[in-house]
Amino acid sequence: MTGMVDTREIVIRPLRLTDKAEWRRMWTAYLEFYETTVSGNVYTTTFARLTGDDPQDFSGLVAQRGEDLVGLAHYLFHRHAWKVENVCYLQDLYTDPEVRGTGVGRQLIEAVYAAADRAGAPSVYWLTQEFNARARHLYDRVGTLSPFIRYNRP
Repeated sequence: MTGMVDTREIVIRPLRLTDKAEWRRMWTAYLEFYETTVSGNVYTTTFARLTGDDPQDFSGLVAQRGEDLVGLAHYLFHRHAWKVENVCYLQDLYTDPEVRGTGVGRQLIEAVYAAADRAGAPSVYWLTQEFNARARHLYDRVGTLSPFIRYNRP
């Protein structure tokens, strides 16, 4: 895959059991970008949750071009103390390097927005690292930067 991608060639669809190998390839690349790894058990559990039917689990979408998967999005609906409705957390968003900047990431985000709308979730949010300038260029066009600072348990 080189050159421009015609986004009309891209189909955004739910993750399927038959996508496991390509999903693992893309999620591994995503995790490597953020300089982290997970165990084989986490891969197995995450994929089962993404492809299961428990509404409390994550959902997964993929971007498909022809026979190739070129992107993924993982999202989750959860309760929020400040809202009656659930909110939507977009946890992972990845596109293959060859399709970055072509609209595939935007299509995945818009598909998550549509899923949130169908679920009656008024809010979609996500996190990224400060250094992720390329993704932030997209996020600045499709979202609003929050002033919140995240802390983690040591």
